[in-house]
Amino acid sequence: MTAQQQPAEARRITVIGAGVIGLSTAHELASAGHRVTVITDQDPLETVSAVAAAIWFPYHSENSPAADLLLARSLARFEELASIPETGVDLRSGLNVDHLPGADRSWTRIVAKTIEAPKADLPEGAHAGVYARLPIIDMTTYLLWLRNEAEALGVVFIHGTVMDLRELQGGADLVVIAGGLRGGQLLGDDESVYPIRGQVVRLANTKKLTDWLCDDDYPGGVSYIIPRREDIIVGGTDTANDWNREVEPDTAAAILRRATELVPELEGLEVLEHKVGLRPARDAIRLERVAGHQFPVIAAYGHGGAGVTLSWGTAQRVVELVGEIH
Repeated sequence: MTAQQQPAEARRITVIGAGVIGLSTAHELASAGHRVTVITDQDPLETVSAVAAAIWFPYHSENSPAADLLLARSLARFEELASIPETGVDLRSGLNVDHLPGADRSWTRIVAKTIEAPKADLPEGAHAGVYARLPIIDMTTYLLWLRNEAEALGVVFIHGTVMDLRELQGGADLVVIAGGLRGGQLLGDDESVYPIRGQVVRLANTKKLTDWLCDDDYPGGVSYIIPRREDIIVGGTDTANDWNREVEPDTAAAILRRATELVPELEGLEVLEHKVGLRPARDAIRLERVAGHQFPVIAAYGHGGAGVTLSWGTAQRVVELVGEIH
C-alpha cells in the first residue's frame, strides 16, 4: 500500500462514516500524512458496504468523465490488491448480459480485454453480452483488512453519532462527509439523496463456482450471481425510495428462482444468510468542497450501488481536494 508521507500541511481531519468510502478515504488521507479520526455509529460490518456483492461495476451510479476517472483509479487499486490474498480481493471472469438493446457499455472502455459473448453463451431472450475479468471483493474480509490498514497508519476510530457539524469545531481542521444516506442531512443543504433497496441471498459455495454473471434487465428483476471464495452472493432488487430494511421472503424466493434459471448449478446450495442494504443514491455523486461552514468541509457521498467500485478513486480525489485548500 501507499507509504505514509508528510504533506505540505498536515491537518487534523475527521471523516464521518466507516463504510467503504469512509474507510478508503481515511486510509488515503493518513497515507498522505494527515492525522485522521473516523467517527461512526456503525461498525464497518454493519454498514451497507458489507451487504455488497461486491464486484467492480458502476451499478446505479453517475455516468460522466469525472466518474470514469474515479472508476479507473479504483480498478487499478483493486487489481493491485488482488495480489495480496488477505485483502479478500480476487480477479475473476464472468459475463455481463445486455438483455435489451442499447445497454450502457461505457464501463468497457476502462476494463482491459473485454470480449463479446457468442450468442450461444447468452441466456434465452438476451440481446448481447460481454465477457470481462473484474475484481470480486469478499466484503467481510476486505472491510476488516481495510480498517486494520487504516489503524496501522494511525487512524483513530470513535464510535458515536454526529448530529451537527458544529459539534466538531475546535477538534478538526477539516471534515469529510462519507455518511451515505445521511450525507445531505448532515450538511443541511441537500435533500437529493435517496435509498435504492437491495436484497440478496448468500449461498455456500460448496461447488467452488468462480464465474460471475450479471443481467440488470432479466425478466422479473435484476439478477446477479457473484461467487466469492467461500460463498455466492445472489441478487437482487433495485427499488428506489424504499426504506424497508427487513428481508422479504417472497422476494428472496424470486431472487433464487431467477438466479437458478441463469445458473442451474446453484440448485441445492445451502442458504447461509439473507441480507438487505439501502444504497445511498443521488443523480450525481457529490464529491466537492462545501461552502458555508466554519471549517473546510468536503462531501463524498451519493455513490448509489457503486460505492465499492468508486471507493479508491473517491478517496484519492478527496486527498486532492484537501491539498487545494489553503
